[in-house]
Amino acid sequence: MAATQVIRSEWTKIRSVASTVWTLSLAVVVTLALSMLISALSANEFDKLSAQDRSDFDPTFISFAGMSLGQLAMIVFGVLVVSNEYSSGMIRTSLAAVPQRGTFLFSKVAVATGLALVVGMATSFAAFFLGQAMLGEHRAHLGDTGVLRAVVGGGLYMTLIAVFSMGVAAMLRSPMLSLGILMPFFFLISNILGNVDATKKVGRFLPDQAGSRIMQVVTPGGDDTPYGPWGGLGIMALWVIAALGGGYALLKRRDA
Repeated sequence: MAATQVIRSEWTKIRSVASTVWTLSLAVVVTLALSMLISALSANEFDKLSAQDRSDFDPTFISFAGMSLGQLAMIVFGVLVVSNEYSSGMIRTSLAAVPQRGTFLFSKVAVATGLALVVGMATSFAAFFLGQAMLGEHRAHLGDTGVLRAVVGGGLYMTLIAVFSMGVAAMLRSPMLSLGILMPFFFLISNILGNVDATKKVGRFLPDQAGSRIMQVVTPGGDDTPYGPWGGLGIMALWVIAALGGGYALLKRRDA
């Protein structure tokens, strides 16, 4: 089967499964709602901040606060895109139709990545504009130094989270096992490693910790992170490549 036909087939699969559509919708709604709420609260609390906290105040990054929960939905989306066929048994039919396993996997990932990128970019820009509206006089503007990079980076970050999850799901095959590892990793383990002094230097190289750097415009005082915004996104991209490489290697070696 030609690659273009495989891509069309994968697009049909993704848009015909209600759960994948709902998870992307949830990513948008949760991100925007939480971003607006935290931006509004931050505006109300600004006058109570210390001089140091005011100098570290990053209105752009605050407007992305909802991504901490929005990425949850992107993780679920990435896992379901790959593992749904395993849980339903359709994987045997799919691999019989497309015996070239590399073509099968990367066509699926390409279609899902394109969809995640569109949703991620739209969500990032919407979160920024809505968040800044809530911040009022403390707002940033898209033309300010570093702001456009941060907003575009927010969309890329959401996309890479989804693609990383696809790679993990390709390795593990089970949706429950994949989510059972990814959820604690991103919402518990990574935060602990990134905030405990003894492990902070290791934690900053985890995919979410490194990738989220792209969304920061203001560098807090005392920050000694050894990479910049694009360097952090590059580290995250390396994690994604490793996950996809692992998924492809295992898909090629084992039976459906």
